[in-house]
Amino acid sequence: MCGIAGALVPAGRSVEPERLRLAAERLIHRGPDDVGFLAWDGSAPPTSGRDPAVARGNRVALAHRRLAILDLTPAGWQPMSSLDGRFHLVFNGEIYNYRELRTELEREGRRFVSTGDTEVLLAAWASWGPRALSRFVGMFAFAVLDVRQRQVVLARDFFGIKPLYYHASPHGFAFASEIPALLDLAGQTPRAHSRRLYDYLRFGLTDHAAETMFDGIRQLPAAHVLTLDIDRPALGEPRRFWDLDLDARCDLSLTAAAERLRAMFLDSVCLHLRSDVPVGTALSGGIDSSSIVMAMRHIEGGGLDLHSVSFLPGDPEIDETQWVETVALASGARLHRTRPDPAELVRDLERLIAVQAEPFGSTSIYAQHRVFRLAHEAGIKVMLDGQGADELFAGYRTYLAVRLASLLRQGRLGEAMRLARAARTLPGATASELFRAVGYHVLPAELHRWARRLAGRDLEPAWLDRPWLDRVGIVRASPIPRPRRKDALREMLYRTVTESSLPMLLRYEDRNSMAYSIESRVPFLTPALAQFVLSLPEAYLVDADGTSKAVLRRAMRGLVPDAILDRRDKIGFATPERRWLTELRSWVEDVLASEAARAVPALDLAQAREEWQGILAGRGRFDWHVWRWINTIRWAEKLNVAFDG
Repeated sequence: MCGIAGALVPAGRSVEPERLRLAAERLIHRGPDDVGFLAWDGSAPPTSGRDPAVARGNRVALAHRRLAILDLTPAGWQPMSSLDGRFHLVFNGEIYNYRELRTELEREGRRFVSTGDTEVLLAAWASWGPRALSRFVGMFAFAVLDVRQRQVVLARDFFGIKPLYYHASPHGFAFASEIPALLDLAGQTPRAHSRRLYDYLRFGLTDHAAETMFDGIRQLPAAHVLTLDIDRPALGEPRRFWDLDLDARCDLSLTAAAERLRAMFLDSVCLHLRSDVPVGTALSGGIDSSSIVMAMRHIEGGGLDLHSVSFLPGDPEIDETQWVETVALASGARLHRTRPDPAELVRDLERLIAVQAEPFGSTSIYAQHRVFRLAHEAGIKVMLDGQGADELFAGYRTYLAVRLASLLRQGRLGEAMRLARAARTLPGATASELFRAVGYHVLPAELHRWARRLAGRDLEPAWLDRPWLDRVGIVRASPIPRPRRKDALREMLYRTVTESSLPMLLRYEDRNSMAYSIESRVPFLTPALAQFVLSLPEAYLVDADGTSKAVLRRAMRGLVPDAILDRRDKIGFATPERRWLTELRSWVEDVLASEAARAVPALDLAQAREEWQGILAGRGRFDWHVWRWINTIRWAEKLNVAFDG
């Protein structure tokens, strides 16, 4: 696990060592254990060392910050070069099946001097080229310099667990693990991307497209490679190397599917436990994190010193203390708890904004931030987390409506009516919200604007500045299209995994964990497991009585305490955001009245303040967009972001 950066410039130019040094320093939290640089002028053999001055006079430069997780010796140092001097690698991530791949490569005649996964990745690339990507089980973002082909190839893992950003201009190409480092390396002034700003303010979406919140800064999409010609370093087109197949079907019975899922999940957790440093886990008390904790104990037995870290807000409506303690008792885990209050949120917000670099959806990201801080204080360097399970197994309440839409589109009216009646009894599911959401999926597109306005969810709410929207040419529309297939739930899960919420959540997790030099691993997110789940009948995900994650609950029976598997509510590291912001009302009002707020042209501040007062007085419905106003203002102020219009 590490931070990487690099640059390519046209003939007649050279990479600036000072910019390379700044970028590497920006990434020190991602790799506090070591630093390395490599540079090439396009003809002589590359030079490497621990001083960025090696870049002077060279057209290609790579930088690496190391967090030592596998093979803690100098043999794992990067940039790493192949024995024949052809390939040179900087790599961020982990290849969990590196032992199996190493055995296969040794049969082909490859020899190794280290015991970690980096050299295995390099050898796999040397032997198999881009075909190696489909062989990996892991998370990765890497760059390979091929001096024979005179190319640099960038690659990002199947789900985008590890980040990779880039900037291209006539002056060259630059990439980095985080945006602030890339801005330093590319010499760019931060400027907001107007469309992405609208998507965030109105829908709470980020990370759903190649464009970021910064104009001119893009991210390599998940499961893509980008090949750059050193002699013509103009931007090429990223190419997808893997995708989920929505047409694949598995005809197993529910019982057989659960048995296979259990075996696949335990195999995945076993791989994700490979580490030369202590491994812990985040524990919310829900099914996903509880499954990981209990699987770790099942696999490792009593010899594992198991640490779990939990956020417990102390609010009776969302507190999961009883569930966390149930799992801790069953697993024998040493439980670490954090209980931040709203004053601490204000105190820590500036650091959190700097850590995330782009705005984030709610204060729950602060809860996660505090979990990783506590893990760091406990000496844990690797954490397993349940990220991705909600998106694969339809864990959110919103998926009830999509399952109903599937049944209606397939003409299964009786089943739809039974599910609708059952769903109304679930905690947190109201009939009005359910039918409003179903309407979005079944109404003709031409009625959507009318329905949104009727529901108070207009595409152009009063607190967005209409003249600004017009000046910058924003088309008022949702960035994520509604499902069109008859199996609407399957399509929605695919979009959630690849386009909407999961990319955001993975970004939050990566930045929060790496801020404290912790490697966070997500064992639900392997290509084989994800493809298997999305090939199952939709009824295995949301069953006839509205129970989510039906197949996962059955798969974990006998491993996870029944009390956890029988839960009908859904919480998961939630914060009491309305109460927090209400207690912080004077701070909220100061932010909305600040000079920094007036510098954000997308907001109609008078309307925002009026809506906020209505919420406080009980006249308006609280919504997460209040946090998005605050986050945008403070983000722009902290990072000196400029705006168009």
